[in-house]
Amino acid sequence: MPHSSTTSKKSAFLAVAILCTLPLVAQKAPETNRPKYDLTTETKMKGTVEEVRLPPAGKDKEIAHLLVKTGTDTVDVYLCPKSFLDDMGVSFSKGDEIDLTGSKIKQGEAELILAREVVKGTDTLVLRDAKGNPVWS
Repeated sequence: MPHSSTTSKKSAFLAVAILCTLPLVAQKAPETNRPKYDLTTETKMKGTVEEVRLPPAGKDKEIAHLLVKTGTDTVDVYLCPKSFLDDMGVSFSKGDEIDLTGSKIKQGEAELILAREVVKGTDTLVLRDAKGNPVWS
């Protein structure tokens, strides 16, 4: 029965190979592509919300962001996971006037602002601590 022995060895090897790779597949992908807050590029600005970009339904852990018009420029402002906005009871609409403190960074070719604090009217939404670490984590 050499043939079945060879087949059994191949099957056993395949089973071991699959079991050894499963933990790698199950691990969460590293978030190396997530932009990092840079205190040296922190800036303050005033602007008008041009567009609110929320993740699709069921993806509440994904980042919500705003397109904000400041003078003649429009900047992409990353806020926080949509679920955090919901927890805080905060929403933004086109036309909202906001004051923003955040870090200007580059991600690939795109320039964006990682918001640390957003003031709308009398409400202040704090998204990151003084060192730029997210408060929602």
